[in-house]
Amino acid sequence: MSLLTLLPFIVLIGAMFLMTRSAKKKQQQAADMRNQMQPGSGIRTIGGMYATVKEVNEDTVLVDAGPGVDLLFAKNAIGAVLTDDEYNRIVHGVEHDLKSDADIVPDDASSLTETDASAADAPADDKAVDLGKKDAADEPAADEAAEAKTDAEPKKTDGDSEAK
Repeated sequence: MSLLTLLPFIVLIGAMFLMTRSAKKKQQQAADMRNQMQPGSGIRTIGGMYATVKEVNEDTVLVDAGPGVDLLFAKNAIGAVLTDDEYNRIVHGVEHDLKSDADIVPDDASSLTETDASAADAPADDKAVDLGKKDAADEPAADEAAEAKTDAEPKKTDGDSEAK
């Protein structure tokens, strides 16, 4: 047999070796992670339940799933051992922010308006704010301009005419 006929078999065996090697590596990492569990650690089971480890035995783990709820799981049923920050963020909704001195964007605009204390310190502006409305003193001039305009233009009707 020549080397050319054996080449596909060699490639196939090499690929199988690499696949089993990576699977064994993942299994070893999972076993190491499960062995690192200690009482008080937060975990996630393969079913997606979050709990706190109470006791670790050789093949089993006793977890506290809530007040008065203790569950016994096989070690293989533990999907992940979580850090304290990650467990508190997921289960309790507690965000541990490392950027605590960064600017915080408010959820509403109430914090963007002046407070009573800051308004008292600021100089008082007695000027009226122009919102595009006309004062009562300006109305007669506006009425005269409107009357002059309507006199110059013919009146429009809705179709009923007196002259026939």
